[in-house]
Amino acid sequence: MGQKIHPVGLRVGVIRGFDSHWYYGKKGYAAALLQDHRIRRYIKNRTGLGNVSRIEIERAANRVKVNIFTARPGAIIGRGGKGIDELTDTLNRVVRLQDPTMVVQVNVTEVRQPELDAQLVAENIAVQLEKRISHRRAMRQAMTRVQRMNGRGIKVLVAGRLNGSEIARSEGDKFGKIPLHTIRADIDYGQATAHTVYGSVGVKVWIYKGEVLPDRRLREIEAAREEQRGRGDRNDRGDRRPRRDDRGGDRPRRDDRAFGNTNAAPAEAAATTPTEGAQA
Repeated sequence: MGQKIHPVGLRVGVIRGFDSHWYYGKKGYAAALLQDHRIRRYIKNRTGLGNVSRIEIERAANRVKVNIFTARPGAIIGRGGKGIDELTDTLNRVVRLQDPTMVVQVNVTEVRQPELDAQLVAENIAVQLEKRISHRRAMRQAMTRVQRMNGRGIKVLVAGRLNGSEIARSEGDKFGKIPLHTIRADIDYGQATAHTVYGSVGVKVWIYKGEVLPDRRLREIEAAREEQRGRGDRNDRGDRRPRRDDRGGDRPRRDDRAFGNTNAAPAEAAATTPTEGAQA
């Protein structure tokens, strides 16, 4: 049997980074990890499905910086920044249960292409399933949007009591290619759960955006381009002898001989003059 692995976790350290940027020893690691989980869970429950793509957390001394990537920044910031102020105050109360000196800073970043974000696509499908929309229609619309945004490939899998059937099943659809075994392939993965009246329906989405070359390969390509530019500069300095357009001085061209051009007449006259003088 094939052993499944998280596509993002497989690529961490190669083409992806961590969502938590901090380091602790054995003493404070477990508490910081649990605190990160509580922060993410609170933000997801507050904003609902289809709004937050991912949450990055940075720690330095007693400061905690929370970066929220969302497709709808206005829903989190609120009118006049009221929403983000309330969120910051609540997170400050959460983290100060562990350390009273901690300070939380919340930043909101907009996702430019939500149609190519796997987590947002999965949550969008889950919202449609909760509204009793057909799972086939929801999957087909998501695939059409990815294809319109020039995505290289997408795979969608839904599982549960689809359309209220007595026996749970799983259905999926795909477009393009999803090279899961290629480490340099930029594959985004997201999953969500739709809580329908019949039960829970799981949604998984894989989106292939193209290949990301490692830094070593990028340096090699850049060096090759610089070398090619250097060769082009040497050729443009005029080291080579310019090409002559007359092709042999007074020799008539082929098209001139074919059409009897008069440019060849002086040469013929010079050739016949000594002969005529000798006959005379």
